[in-house]
Amino acid sequence: MASTSSLHLSKHLLLPRNTHRARPSSSGSPRSFVPAAASRVNGHAAPNGKPRHINGDGGGKKINGAAVNGKTHVNGRDRIHLSVSTGGGGQDGTGLRVAFQGAPGAYSEFAAKTALPGCDTVPCRAFADALSAVDRGLVDRAILPVESTMEGTALRNYDLLLRHELVVVQEINLFVHYCLLAMPGVRAAQVRRVISHPMALAHCGRALARLGVDREPVEDTAGAVEMLRSNMMLDTAAIASPRAADLYGLDVLAHGLQDESWNVTRFLLLSKPPSPVAVPVDADAKTSMVVAHRGGSMAVVLKVLSAFSSRNINMSKLEVINNEGGGVGVGEPRPPVMILDTGARGAPTLRSFPHVLYVDCEGAADDPLVLDAIKEIEKFAVFVRVLGCYAADTNVYDLQ
Repeated sequence: MASTSSLHLSKHLLLPRNTHRARPSSSGSPRSFVPAAASRVNGHAAPNGKPRHINGDGGGKKINGAAVNGKTHVNGRDRIHLSVSTGGGGQDGTGLRVAFQGAPGAYSEFAAKTALPGCDTVPCRAFADALSAVDRGLVDRAILPVESTMEGTALRNYDLLLRHELVVVQEINLFVHYCLLAMPGVRAAQVRRVISHPMALAHCGRALARLGVDREPVEDTAGAVEMLRSNMMLDTAAIASPRAADLYGLDVLAHGLQDESWNVTRFLLLSKPPSPVAVPVDADAKTSMVVAHRGGSMAVVLKVLSAFSSRNINMSKLEVINNEGGGVGVGEPRPPVMILDTGARGAPTLRSFPHVLYVDCEGAADDPLVLDAIKEIEKFAVFVRVLGCYAADTNVYDLQ
């Protein structure tokens, strides 16, 4: 019976070399959320007594307010941030319009402002709307969350990307710090219901169980905050970012609601081809591609691995999707993956494939060794499409 399975390296991909991973508690028990008794956001002190820099003041690169010699100083440790040229527009993205899914204050917007501090962000209702805005020339970029340490690639936005003639021009990893937000003056004991994106509710399941509140999913985290504020809901709280609290003038009832202390989401910035972003010569390059085939899934995986390993090319991601025949769980069919063939004669054509491999490898797409590997893969795969070549950013950025 056909099935859908995946093999991917994204967990390790999101544990960057230049970033310190959050340490679990010595007791082995999950980290509990931190009440915000001594914390206020709107211009007041953060829990550690240091000023909080939120979107627009340091673009997310200052954490806990201390910048040291061009590095970010985090709890006594340094994080080095890679400088990435943005191409068209200013070096910091000035003049660029970036579409994101959600309301102002969404994590995607913060990721965009962190990657391109000078850009103008454009909210969209759905991820598809953000990508279509780039297709139609209404914006310069779209930002798309594609995987996380807690959900893997369950976001399935890669499949959406494949339907558009767009290229990856930049990546950014964002530490997702969930807060419980309420109307000013509302106490935690008064909260009877919590609203947020379904994934945020799932990520904070243990904390919400301890609070004993009802849960209601909405379209996105910032949208939940917007709903809370516009309807003056005094018995309801929202799960969102500390920046959303600042933006909408809400109180933070608790910090760090997430069940897992290490909660990172990877975002990709997309543009129309050809890529307007030049990879700096002193930066490590990464190439993303999709490999599609119609049968012999394991044989193709082994051949792809051989094509890279024989040339000493490291792979940072390999995910295998098998959708042939459907029949998952209760027997519901899974549709094939649709990929826009941008190299087809005439207009680009959507093609369907039951087997797809998502691959990220180290090296530029025009590097002779990477080119040779791609040519070898093209000999046995039905279809290969390079999704983008961009500077690899191994940092994890924080909102606090």
